[in-house]
Amino acid sequence: MVFDRIVAAVLPGTTIPKPHATKPVQLQGIGQRRGEDALIYSIPNHSDPSQPYQKGVTRSELEQAYCELRRSKSISRAWFNRELQAAAAEGGCNFTTIGGLFQLIGAARYSSIGRYEWTNQESNG
Repeated sequence: MVFDRIVAAVLPGTTIPKPHATKPVQLQGIGQRRGEDALIYSIPNHSDPSQPYQKGVTRSELEQAYCELRRSKSISRAWFNRELQAAAAEGGCNFTTIGGLFQLIGAARYSSIGRYEWTNQESNG
């Protein structure tokens, strides 16, 4: 399961790669979102930099995105918006967070605006 592999390989405090972020987005750890286990991350709060926002992507969202990445060799923002509507409603940053987490384990690379591609370079965590 990709959720467990990410938890094992990516330590809290790790900066999640984001294609256009100017300030770090960091993994905080495991928490709850939408009624299930989730990876929680912080994003900058431009109004009050001392109080970053916390968001999260759930276990099932990560698993579904990983299945799509393996199946079609990419995930797109359009797919994310259509198939992971609750995550999309929370913000587009969830899409780039999923892609960034997949980058950290070597499963994907950012290829163009709104698209991550399968790399088949995964670490075993």
